[in-house]
Amino acid sequence: MRDLVQLTTSISEYGCSIEGSGDFSVSDHKQLIQNNEPDFGILFDVDGVLARGSTPLSAAVQAARLLQDSQGNLKVPVAFVTNACNRSHDKARQIQDWLNIKVTPDMVIHAPTPARMLKEFHTKHVLVIGQEHRKEIAEDLGFVNTCTIEDVQEAYPLLDMVNHENRKAVANGTFLDDPNFPRIEAILLIGEPIVWETHLQLLIDLLLTEGKPSSPPESMSKVKQLPVIACNMDLVFMHQACMPRFGHGAFLVCLEALYKKITGHELEYTALIGKPCEITYRYAEHVINDVAKMIGIKRPIVKLYFIGDNPNVDIVGANLYDRYLKEVWQNRDNGNFTTNSLPKSRLIPNESDLYEQTVRSMKSLLVGTGVYKQDTKKSTAEDAEVYHGHRDITNEPELTKPSQFVPDVLHGIRHIFEVENYCYLNT
Repeated sequence: MRDLVQLTTSISEYGCSIEGSGDFSVSDHKQLIQNNEPDFGILFDVDGVLARGSTPLSAAVQAARLLQDSQGNLKVPVAFVTNACNRSHDKARQIQDWLNIKVTPDMVIHAPTPARMLKEFHTKHVLVIGQEHRKEIAEDLGFVNTCTIEDVQEAYPLLDMVNHENRKAVANGTFLDDPNFPRIEAILLIGEPIVWETHLQLLIDLLLTEGKPSSPPESMSKVKQLPVIACNMDLVFMHQACMPRFGHGAFLVCLEALYKKITGHELEYTALIGKPCEITYRYAEHVINDVAKMIGIKRPIVKLYFIGDNPNVDIVGANLYDRYLKEVWQNRDNGNFTTNSLPKSRLIPNESDLYEQTVRSMKSLLVGTGVYKQDTKKSTAEDAEVYHGHRDITNEPELTKPSQFVPDVLHGIRHIFEVENYCYLNT
């Protein structure tokens, strides 16, 4: 009887109830625990949801406590999906310090992380664009033969004439191309660089010359374009300023505009990676399954929740993936295991290293602590006139609508637990 009282008290604390009547045995107790094992996972955006800049939000700290048992162990599989570009072990340590929960590097999915699935490019000579640690990040993803824009500048010293100091240096000396510098075979854009004008000039040069800018193209409009992999299409992101800041998507807009102005053709992307593209959420599903296995969950994960602050990125992405999942499972139910209707730049590679797909739906929660402000003075109609999404993702305003709006991530976790009728027993 004492076990029953303790169990009933524990259940009551979490808002759960036991239906029915009669004696409640120890075997019933064990069965309840087993049935209450979660079959869902939770994905968190970082900036604007868990923190603003490097300062954690108090709601996030409180929310983390709901995800742990009395010993501080995770009871629900979670992962962190950000369009930032950092080293995973650095971000994992930061989130762990913020929330006081164990976070491994594999639980952090940055914009470039799913490029691990693009194995056909891992051995090619790849130009990596970004800022700090860009080569290290690319190599961690599996790219073994990389170079940077500085390497290109050194190999082709006459290209960067938007830099007036370089123009003066060239005028006072003798500079020759390095004939031994290998052809660039692909471009990996993992994040916005600094000195945009130099990067834009040299990227256009490489795109016009099939990766070997030692002689001009015969026809700018007939050049076979290099493969371009772009990670993170966010036009803006929320930091500590009062207004959103330019993101990598702003740099991509400049590159696309210049390429089209010069060639008359649209820049084609071999792969778009990062939110809101489906490949990122498929990879996140894999990570959630890995975390579930790590914390001892044996039930298949059939539902994902995504908590984000940007309707045009987080919510659109979650809704796109939910649409993709519905199509995948409908096809499978009809005996079709091979095809889907994603555009070429957003195709998900067949990847044998991923866990088998078990998730059937994704729900989105939008918080008001980041980019999105529920009390904005602009009307919904006015906001809808300006589309901040990427050019290759069709503007569908319906996709910006979350499954649920919540003031902050703490309310989000409570909402998820209520929907799932979920509690866990600290036994």
